[in-house]
Amino acid sequence: MPAFLASSLSTLAGPVDGHLVDGFDGTDFSPAGGLYYRENNEQAAGTVEFQDLVKRTGTGALKLSVRPNCPAGEENCSERAEIWEKTSLREPYDKGVWYGFAVKLAEPIPVDDHRYLIAQWKREIDPGADGDFSPFLALRLKRGRLFATVETNYQPPESELTAAQTKCMPAQTPVWPRPNVNQMRALVATDRLWTGEDGDEFVACTSKIEVISRGNALPPPDEGWIDFAILTKPGPDGTGHIEIFANNKWIATVKGYIGHNDKGLGENQYFKFGPYRAANSNEWTVYYDDFRRSQNCEDVLADKAACAAVE
Repeated sequence: MPAFLASSLSTLAGPVDGHLVDGFDGTDFSPAGGLYYRENNEQAAGTVEFQDLVKRTGTGALKLSVRPNCPAGEENCSERAEIWEKTSLREPYDKGVWYGFAVKLAEPIPVDDHRYLIAQWKREIDPGADGDFSPFLALRLKRGRLFATVETNYQPPESELTAAQTKCMPAQTPVWPRPNVNQMRALVATDRLWTGEDGDEFVACTSKIEVISRGNALPPPDEGWIDFAILTKPGPDGTGHIEIFANNKWIATVKGYIGHNDKGLGENQYFKFGPYRAANSNEWTVYYDDFRRSQNCEDVLADKAACAAVE
């Protein structure tokens, strides 16, 4: 979307036909963006700043930071500064939705082998549901590398990766099987600096998730602003569809089993962005700009030819 159009839309009184946009140019979230910072214990580790020193377009951008906040030795504690879509504006789980946003990682960029996320898409979980469900799509960091994963219910893999078989066969995708939680995580896109050692947990192969490479890798996280345009359409029955664009380059198409269909899950999908990590000992900062969401590709990607090529 042209910057001038995004800026003008972000001053509207509220969302229009499910089309959300926020350039973070003011001192608070725009009513047209439908976003908010959720206040809870994990989010207590975070800070939100509307600032104008680091920005991609317009007059400002969002600065999100997390600091150490977990008690020493506490397991499964995380530190977050995530921005959420308002509950009333969430889209149905089985509907295709385009999301766009720009992200810039502040120095120092984490290079340790740790759990870092900069954006994630999840399914609603009803109160009392049994299970901890990972995002059906997530943009992650590991050892300073940027990568994307897709999650679905566990399916027995067709093969395992070994010293003799180091790559999956054609039409198969590397996965991390997790039968104990009825989930498996697929590796669907990486930056160009990614090595086999970076994906050491993806030890098996599945044909239940198909990844079509479009000839481009994700940008490395130290190259400045990365503008994402992503189509999300979960389909835990095998009808899922994801498209990933970064800096106007088509990265990958993902089809097949995407998302979860366990008992107690809700009817809608939702998006969260911002730094999220397991407990750590330092501060981590990420900048965000130019958020948009629409069922119309051109509202987000603004490339008619690319949108027409998406099936």
